[in-house]
Amino acid sequence: MAASDPRSERGQRPVGPAADRRQDRPEDRWQWQLQNVVTTAAELSGRLSLSEAELRGVQGAERRGLSLRVTPYVLSLCDPLEPSCPIRQQVIPTAVEGHQVAGDLSDPLGEQAHEVAPHLVCRYPDRALLLVTDRCAAHCRFCTRSRLVGGGCGAMAIDELEPAFRYLESHSKLREVIVSGGEPLTLSTERLVGLIARLRRIEHIEVIRLATRAPAWLPQRITNELCEALREHQPLWVMAHFNHPKELTALAGRACERLVDAGLPVMSQTVLLAGINDQPTVLESLFRGLVRLRVRPYYLLHMDSVAGGAHLRTAVQRGIDIMETLQGNLSGIALPKLVIDTPGGMGKVPVGPDYVVAREPGRTTLRTHRGVTVELLDPPAGAGEMGRNSQT
Repeated sequence: MAASDPRSERGQRPVGPAADRRQDRPEDRWQWQLQNVVTTAAELSGRLSLSEAELRGVQGAERRGLSLRVTPYVLSLCDPLEPSCPIRQQVIPTAVEGHQVAGDLSDPLGEQAHEVAPHLVCRYPDRALLLVTDRCAAHCRFCTRSRLVGGGCGAMAIDELEPAFRYLESHSKLREVIVSGGEPLTLSTERLVGLIARLRRIEHIEVIRLATRAPAWLPQRITNELCEALREHQPLWVMAHFNHPKELTALAGRACERLVDAGLPVMSQTVLLAGINDQPTVLESLFRGLVRLRVRPYYLLHMDSVAGGAHLRTAVQRGIDIMETLQGNLSGIALPKLVIDTPGGMGKVPVGPDYVVAREPGRTTLRTHRGVTVELLDPPAGAGEMGRNSQT
């Protein structure tokens, strides 16, 4: 499906400071969206024509641990009659979630094993992950933290995070902090900014990343008030999450544009999902749409081995084949890196087509996206020294 062009609705609703002041409808407010989430089969049946598999899935989701939770906005993106709708498959449980297969893990990225302080995960030498809430606008059925999301604790008080801050302060090799959850933008602006300001007081923390699905799932949250508050704490990068062109609505477009106009770089991660976006044409449309919004496609992630999510996970080769199709047909700024976040928290591994046909001493043979082979010669030994001598 082609992406909605957010420019097509400009002029119909105000953009800028007036847009925050004018709230024609309750559903235009992000707080209303969170207050009116759909969490039961009865509520959902009034909005969608549920299949038998979906009905059993919703009824069993609470028992399996990742309950149904979806905002009215996200529901409005779902086809009410078609279970194969790419948005619907991301948020509506199905009975197949009760089936586990070999390799399924409750904590696929080994975050519990790499927790160095309460709510702080450190899997790399220079960065750490700070989990500030277990609440989301909607529960994605492929969530890597399904063991935690919606657990009932909600947002962490700043005092609860103090041990994490002290760990960060005492480890000077840590340069970046990714603020995540749950959805950190379900926090009030005051609480979120207070948390970021506390991180900013740690001298060696150079960059803060805000991992959020709000531009796609809760675009009403991206207000001018929020953007103005965040821009005071640069360098701060927004790591968004878009999976399908259908998510690129006018509201989502305005949310991204507000962030970028406020000086906040926005990058997007996409999870490769079977039956949802595992076609080159779908991903090309998504990545082109993001670039039009000045959002840089960052990662195409092989789906983590989340328990009960095998029906949405592709074979590794599927992602490689898609990247080979996209290579050369998309510009570099629109082409993300295909990565696998390895089980057990061993880190991300980039994968992709092999364009090296042959190697021999001093010579490498490459295959281009056109299928043409090209030979590349290494410089002769001592070429650098010869060049320096010729300048003297």
